[in-house]
Amino acid sequence: MLPCYKAYFYDLSQRNIMIRPTFFLLALGALLISSLSAYTQQQKPLASYYPDSREVSESYQRAARLDSSLKKAVFKSYVVPNWQLTHNAFWYQNKLKNGHYEYIFIDAAKGEKRPAFDHRKLARALAEASGIEHDAAKLQLNELVFSKDGKHLRIKEADNWFECDLSSWACKKVENQDYSRYEPARPLQRRRSRWMHPKTDSVSPDKKWSAFVKDGNIWIKPLDGKEVQFTEDGTGARPYGEFFWSPDSKTLVFYRIDPKEEKEVYYVSTSEPGTTRGVLKSQKYAQPGDEFTSYEMYAGRIEDKKVIKVNAEKIDFFGVPELHWRKGNSRYFTYEKVDRGHQRFRVVEVDAQTGNTRNIIDEKTPAFIYEQRIYTRYLPDTHEIVWITEKDGWRHIYLVDELTGKEKRQVTKGNWVVRDIDSVDSKKREIWFKASGMNEGEDPYFIHYYRIGFDGKNLVSLTPDKGNHSVTFSPDRTYYLDTYSQVNVPPVTELRRTADGRRIMEIERTDISALQATGVKLPEVFVAKGRDGKTDIWGVICRPSNMDLQKSYPVIENIYAGPQDSFVPKSFLPASEMQSMAELGFIVVQIDGMGTANRSKAFHDICWQNLADAGFPDRILWMQAMAKKYPQADISRVGVYGTSAGGQNSLGALLFHPEFYKAAVSACGCHDNRVDKQWWNEQWMGYPVGKHYEAQSNVTNASKLQGNLLLIVGEADTNVPPESTYRVVDALIKANKDFDLLTVPGLGHSDGGPYGRRKKRDFFVRHLLKASPPERNSREVVGK
Repeated sequence: MLPCYKAYFYDLSQRNIMIRPTFFLLALGALLISSLSAYTQQQKPLASYYPDSREVSESYQRAARLDSSLKKAVFKSYVVPNWQLTHNAFWYQNKLKNGHYEYIFIDAAKGEKRPAFDHRKLARALAEASGIEHDAAKLQLNELVFSKDGKHLRIKEADNWFECDLSSWACKKVENQDYSRYEPARPLQRRRSRWMHPKTDSVSPDKKWSAFVKDGNIWIKPLDGKEVQFTEDGTGARPYGEFFWSPDSKTLVFYRIDPKEEKEVYYVSTSEPGTTRGVLKSQKYAQPGDEFTSYEMYAGRIEDKKVIKVNAEKIDFFGVPELHWRKGNSRYFTYEKVDRGHQRFRVVEVDAQTGNTRNIIDEKTPAFIYEQRIYTRYLPDTHEIVWITEKDGWRHIYLVDELTGKEKRQVTKGNWVVRDIDSVDSKKREIWFKASGMNEGEDPYFIHYYRIGFDGKNLVSLTPDKGNHSVTFSPDRTYYLDTYSQVNVPPVTELRRTADGRRIMEIERTDISALQATGVKLPEVFVAKGRDGKTDIWGVICRPSNMDLQKSYPVIENIYAGPQDSFVPKSFLPASEMQSMAELGFIVVQIDGMGTANRSKAFHDICWQNLADAGFPDRILWMQAMAKKYPQADISRVGVYGTSAGGQNSLGALLFHPEFYKAAVSACGCHDNRVDKQWWNEQWMGYPVGKHYEAQSNVTNASKLQGNLLLIVGEADTNVPPESTYRVVDALIKANKDFDLLTVPGLGHSDGGPYGRRKKRDFFVRHLLKASPPERNSREVVGK
């Protein structure tokens, strides 16, 4: 029953108010009925998309095109500079449509862009020199170098070198050509991994002594004298070894070793060519809780042959460390100590004469220190250490006085993260680094490049444009190329000047016209609040190119919640497996939930001893927010797939959140963190191995399975032992659960390869679309 309202009309002639309730009631009733009808029509649920056989066939064909030809429909998307030192210039290759190539020359000093050479003249010259016809539009040159005077060009095509005169356009094949007029090759400089075994040297720096191990003991020998035994209690079971000389050759540092044999894991290779039996294979593989070889540090003085046990704890994790001797004083050195359990990191100073120690840096945390991202840079001239830590809740740069052990200053600060150090200039006292989250209004994961003084002042942004950036510097760092994009915004490459970041010129802008002509949709960035109601959770959405806005489609999540990084793509993504799967009639999403890296320490700490969480509360809220905005997303039909840690997560979705997830494809999952590799699992689940390992295991919880499950495993997986999956299979069978299993002979750590990816798609088509995939065993095969 509609309520009765009074209508008030102002009569301008009588200047009073008249009440006409009956008329207004009728008008209001009509208005409300009309509004309710429109509201009901607007809120009417969309028809669920369930394809017929013709639609299924067409969707597989679209997906196949995206997996093949359409991957090549984007041009000029990246620039690989080949710098010519003499000319402050570089050349690069562009791949164009129809298999054509072009070569561009950039004069950075002049800000000029031109063809690297006359393509037609060079093609003719190469044809004359080689006797083979060359298509000017399809030259594929592996290397080319301009002479110092710019008059000659040296070219490598396939395995042959040619030298060409750029004035006469005459080329000749060369074998042992004269290199004098060309620039020398520039070796690629690689940063040494901080966890690599340090280099040992048996011969002292002054070349007067050599050290060696005999019968488990350390011996030293002058190069022109009699050998001397340095230790006497070494045995085969607990030998001495791993020796390092001081720079002044007066001290030898070595270790008493308590070796532990690393245990093996096994698999059977069932389909070895030329055999009629499976072949048993094994590898050394440390699992959480396994014992490690430990090392006790000693220092021996060459002068009086006195050996001192260093007053330090055993090194029982990551092996022997690199020693950093104090410049100008070989009495002191420092080393880094990582405690097992990942909750303490130290830089320890040792007095080689007394064996006394003190901590220069001593970081402790109740959760974890991400060991693989610890950064230290030692500056011997000023006795300083550049150190990156998350101790204030965000990953930032600090400067530490090595002599006093005191923190000189926090170089960077704020609610953003330093992603990596590019370089440290100790003379100019500048740090060049990458960071995320500093720019307001941007995706907090976008990487930008910066320069800052040791004093925390004079911050320079080298990449001001919105987007995810990748920078390459010229060899002398005078110039740099900045390529930036977003997941749905094509890359642009610019040349800039390092001194002030000034833009010199645009080098290339990606051509996506051929892709756009196909109607393929680019991903959409979507943001929703996480479990705390405050934190932004970022993800992407991929939709079918032919999506009907009047229908709703199942949602599939591509999941990887490994805490070691973040995984949602940030750079341009014109074609991907997610978009290819979307073409089958799904809305495919990827999300970085809490517990992953590259945000605040609190964001990351969610994963601590809690890998089963996998950010699911954030992921579910994100998809619910997406469905609220886009009714085409049917979150009553949600699937999930993942590989490795993602395989663990995808099965965990069905075990721990069956009210939301209905189907999962789990490939080579680390389903039980006690079975997987030690260094990864102890980093996030902690040490010692406690009851929480078992409580969060997919094996332990297999009986909770609801929904549809496909397990995929390669029998030759050397990353995650195959038994991690087989133990889940055993538990599911014992719990009388239905599931599918694909074991791929000879395959290593993978999502199943091309066959496994096809089975994954077919699985979701069957269970979420209730349709039959193409019949591939018939003569007429549709799609892939």
